[in-house]
Amino acid sequence: MSELHELSAGAQLDALRRREVSSHELTRHYLERIARLDGRLGAFTTVWPEVALAEATRADARLAAGEGDRLTGLPLAIKDLCSTAGVRTTFGTRALSETVPPTDDSTVARLRSAGAVLLGKTSAPEFGAACFTDGELTGRPSVTPYDLERYASGSSSGAAGAVAARLLPLAHGSDSAGSIRTPAATCNLVGIKPSRGLISTAPRSTFFASGTEGPIARTVDDLVIGLEAMAHSQPGDLYGWSHSTPIAETVRQWASRRLRIAMWTESGVSSASTDPEIVAAAHRTAEVLRETGHDVVEIAVPAGFDEKLIRSFTVTFAAAVSAAVEQAVPERRRATLTDFTQYLVDCGKRLSAADLAMAQARQAAHASSFLAALNEFDAALTPATTAPPVPIGHFTADGADGVLGLMLEWSCHTPWANLTGQQAVSVPAGFTRSGLPMGVQIVGRHQEDAAVVAVAKQLEDVQRWDENVPPEPQGRGGGAVPDAHLKERSE
Repeated sequence: MSELHELSAGAQLDALRRREVSSHELTRHYLERIARLDGRLGAFTTVWPEVALAEATRADARLAAGEGDRLTGLPLAIKDLCSTAGVRTTFGTRALSETVPPTDDSTVARLRSAGAVLLGKTSAPEFGAACFTDGELTGRPSVTPYDLERYASGSSSGAAGAVAARLLPLAHGSDSAGSIRTPAATCNLVGIKPSRGLISTAPRSTFFASGTEGPIARTVDDLVIGLEAMAHSQPGDLYGWSHSTPIAETVRQWASRRLRIAMWTESGVSSASTDPEIVAAAHRTAEVLRETGHDVVEIAVPAGFDEKLIRSFTVTFAAAVSAAVEQAVPERRRATLTDFTQYLVDCGKRLSAADLAMAQARQAAHASSFLAALNEFDAALTPATTAPPVPIGHFTADGADGVLGLMLEWSCHTPWANLTGQQAVSVPAGFTRSGLPMGVQIVGRHQEDAAVVAVAKQLEDVQRWDENVPPEPQGRGGGAVPDAHLKERSE
C-alpha cells in the first residue's frame, strides 16, 4: 500500500471499511505529520491528539460492528471560524484564544454524526475578514506548500495548506467572497462554494451573510464525498434546499451533457489586470472544455468595480467585523486586535443605517448584472485570482487602510458569485514558469451544483492535477500547540 497520506480520501475510506487500516492508525499517522510539518505551514491553530485518538478508537469499534457511516474513521479538521463543542474556537483572533463553545455549529455536528474524526482547527484570519492569514494567533503565516514564503490565501488558508501538504485527506472551509476558491487556487486543489442553501445557513457563528461552508480536496471525487457529508437543511434555514438524488449520481448524469459556457479574464478593477500567465491558463482550460464538447464563448466582464461599489465592500466588511467585535470581544481584550481589524472597527463606528442600506443595494445591482449577462449560458469560466500566490506581507504593505484595496485587486474574480448565491468550483490550471499554482473557477446556475462538479471532473481527467505533489516543508516543526481547554465529549 502507498503511504497512507498519499491515498485519496475515498481510498482511505475504502481501506477503513475493508479493515486494511484502522482509524487509530490513520489518525496517529496524520497527527505525526502535523507535529512534524506544520511549524512551517501555519495550517493549524489547535490540535487535540487525545480526543482525536479516542474518537478514532470509537470509530474502529463501530466499523468492526458494521455500523460505520459515510465518514466513519476519516480524520478531518474544522476551520477556526466555526464553533466546536468543548474545544476552543478562536475566530482567528488572540482576543478569543480562551473561548470554548458549548455547542457545535450545524455543519460541525453534521460531520461528527457522519463519523469524522476531528483532529483540530485550521488557521483563518481574524474574523475571516481577509484573503490571507498572517498568524498573529499562532506566530506563523499560513502559506502554500508550493512556496513557503507565499500566502495560501484565505480565509480558508489553513484548510487548503493542510490538504495540499497531505496533513489532511480533505478539509472543511467557508467562503464569503472567495475564501474557499482562492486558497484552492494557491494550493493546486479543488474547492467548491456551493449554491446558497445547499449547506445549512441556519444561525451559526460566522459573521458574513454571503458566506457558506464547503469542502476543499485534492480530487473531484473527494470533493463530492465532502459535499455529500456537509449538505443539509434544517429548521431555521432561510434558503435551505436539498438534492432529490445523491450528489455523486447527479454529477454522473451531468457528465454527458454539453454546456454553453461564458468566459472572461478581465478583472473589472481599473487598477488591476489579470497576470498573462493566468490568462493563458484560463484559455488552455477553455480549449480543454471545447475538446470535451462544450461551447465556450468569450464575453466582456458583465460588471466592473466603480468607486461606489468598492466603497460598498468597505462598508459591509466594516459592519460585519464591527458587529463581531461588539458581540464577541470583551473591551479589555480589544487592544489585541490586528491593525486591519481596528481599522474596520473604526470605519464601522462612522457608518449609518443609510450607508449600509446603500452598500447592499449597490452590491445587489452588481449581482443582477451578472445574472442578466449569464442568463443564456449554463456556466461561466474565469480566473480564480488575478495573480499567483503573493509574498508574505503583500496585503499589508500600504498599511491597514490599504488592505481592502490590495485584496480586491488580487481576488476580484470571486465575490460576485457570493452576491448572486451561485455555486462556484475552483480547479487547478497549471503552474507558472516559476512553479506557482494557478486556478480557474467555474460558476453555474443556482442549485445546479452537480453541473460544475461534472465539468471539474472532466478537466481533472485530462489534467491530472493530483499528480503534482509539493515537497515536504523543511526546517523546524512544532505545529499547533495541543489545546489546553479540551473537554472530553461523551459518546
